[in-house]
Amino acid sequence: MEQKASLGHLAALFTVVNWGTTFIATKLLLESFSPVEILIFRFVLGYAALWVVCPRPLRVGSWRREGIFAAAGLTGVCLYYLLENIALTCTLASNVGVIVSASPLFAALLTLALSRGKEHPGWRFFGGFALSMAGICLISFTGSRLALDWRGDLLAVTAAMVWAVYCLLTKRIGPWGYSVVQTTRRTFFYGVLFMLPAAAVMEFRLGPERFLQLDNTAMLLYLGLGACAACFVTWNYAIKTLGPVGTMVYVYLVPVITVVCSVLILKESVSLLSAAGTGMTLAGLVLSQWDSLKGLWRKEETHTNEQEEETHGTAH
Repeated sequence: MEQKASLGHLAALFTVVNWGTTFIATKLLLESFSPVEILIFRFVLGYAALWVVCPRPLRVGSWRREGIFAAAGLTGVCLYYLLENIALTCTLASNVGVIVSASPLFAALLTLALSRGKEHPGWRFFGGFALSMAGICLISFTGSRLALDWRGDLLAVTAAMVWAVYCLLTKRIGPWGYSVVQTTRRTFFYGVLFMLPAAAVMEFRLGPERFLQLDNTAMLLYLGLGACAACFVTWNYAIKTLGPVGTMVYVYLVPVITVVCSVLILKESVSLLSAAGTGMTLAGLVLSQWDSLKGLWRKEETHTNEQEEETHGTAH
């Protein structure tokens, strides 16, 4: 049991380290590729890898469900990553990493707006939201970089909002009972499909000579096979082994890893104000989700206690 838990922690750590460094890899690739080129190459690789993992086709059998898959692909793959990649051309990777980590706040706000008064979040949620927004403003409006950064930071905020819509769509898809590999693959398919019009109007070329540079090929393989395909498997294993609460804690490490790696690899400078803004954003995120985390923790404790009682009963 302890060995299984250790593997779960390793899987979660592997996943967040990969997710945290994707901003760095993308920033480096933007020196040779356009934002839309990185997207298409990355997700075609990820899509192909998921077919290898699970070669069974997904039969949805409903145009309404197919439409929700298409909407998920549009928001969670095409728009989110396109906005994120363009943002990385305008601002620091550390800024983008921290700002998009606030997406759960926008998802909660959207859920609240759609609940028609049924949801009643407490003061922690609104206090955490205000603290995170203040932190994002502090990150964006620091010093002489203002003229360059605000556009990229605004795109990152928009990406976080788009991701919130995607999260609500995946909640609709989850109860349908399909394999997670198959649903992710279908979402990737529509994401790539919606990227094609963007490729037609934005800068896109195959440029095979760029793949002769080992750095470019390695980073694209890392994004497509590692961050897209492998991390999806390891993250689901971590959730299954550690539970939602145990894995949620690791999510908060993603922007921290991004900031640290952007300083070490990209040589980005982080001012005291930016560091304070990062801390405020993460603190606000934790505060806003505190009640949800406590609820999940209680559910896990109850489930664990029930399992232990069943085990003791069987032993007797």
